[in-house]
Amino acid sequence: MTPHPLKNATAAALYIALIVSGIFLGGPLLEPLEEAILLPMMMLGVLVFSVAAMAFLFFAEPVRLLTEGKAQDGMQFFLRTLGVFAFYVVLAIALAFFFSTR
Repeated sequence: MTPHPLKNATAAALYIALIVSGIFLGGPLLEPLEEAILLPMMMLGVLVFSVAAMAFLFFAEPVRLLTEGKAQDGMQFFLRTLGVFAFYVVLAIALAFFFSTR
């Protein structure tokens, strides 16, 4: 991953959109598994993978900078990534309100 907060936050937002779309569109395909043990196992697997992916996208570069003695740069990188991601969240909420009132 390139050390650029915009790319990291965008990758995180796209990953979330992909997972939610898969759950939304693939839900009917998973209905037969609701009574089986496989569905909770798959959900837990997706959760663990998602936590690892988000940790990498948000923390890998700041931790690298921190270990190189560039604590200020690491903190700025993290806050910029978090700020861009917050913008995407606010945009998604605004779009949800806009389309729900139509």
